[in-house]
Amino acid sequence: MQKKIIYLDRDGVINKDFGYVYKSDDFRFINGVFEACKAFLTMGYEIIIVTNQSGIGRGYYTKKEFNTLTSYMLNEFKKQGIDILKVYFCPHSPDENCFCRKPKEGMILQSLNDFSIDLENSWLIGDKPSDIECAKNGKIKNKILISNEEQESDEFFTAKNLKDSLKYLIKVGKYEI
Repeated sequence: MQKKIIYLDRDGVINKDFGYVYKSDDFRFINGVFEACKAFLTMGYEIIIVTNQSGIGRGYYTKKEFNTLTSYMLNEFKKQGIDILKVYFCPHSPDENCFCRKPKEGMILQSLNDFSIDLENSWLIGDKPSDIECAKNGKIKNKILISNEEQESDEFFTAKNLKDSLKYLIKVGKYEI
């Protein structure tokens, strides 16, 4: 059976984006993230995180430091009863022209190699235009841009935060939570 996935960007969607966050002391979950993720699971979705981490390629922090922070984050989710299916990350700087850096679809394609995924009923939620472009490039039709500015688009919905994004999943999927 194919999995329905909520693809989440990390910085700016799950945690406050202070720029190159790689220490747990600097990692602040955005209000409502746990409630939203629990609702996604209740709706039958699984969660995959897709995140550009150019701080590694720029030499600001190491893969080991990123992995330590990722373990901390996943542990905090687990404490809330939320299992994250997988975390994909691009460690390259923008000038490396890799295949995995959003807006390219490399992380989405890797997830399709690892799991049987129903892209038609999956969503990508991010806070940058490159996230929306990644979804388009990866053939994910359902997209939500996290932004404080209302933006009209036929290609994506706009929400103030992850919890606010639930209204679109509820509307499109006719869920009740």
